[in-house]
Amino acid sequence: MSERDDEQREFDLKWADGAEHKEPSARARMLAARWKDNPPGPVPFRADPGPVRSGRRSSWVSTAVVLGSVAAIIVLLGYINFRAPY
Repeated sequence: MSERDDEQREFDLKWADGAEHKEPSARARMLAARWKDNPPGPVPFRADPGPVRSGRRSSWVSTAVVLGSVAAIIVLLGYINFRAPY
């Protein structure tokens, strides 16, 4: 890209930022139209997420599987290195 293109882009950004009227985004317009007839109810600042149990195994089981896999790989690599003739 040339320096002239950079200057032109910078000019365009300054011109756009200095606009007196800025149109809201499509999402803002959609929400305003939806909420005009049916406004949303009050929502607490931080809602209580509740328990997060989705039928997954507990974290200690996952940790044991990962550590067991790493140990098995280390033993396998050590065995291969031990048997390799040099």
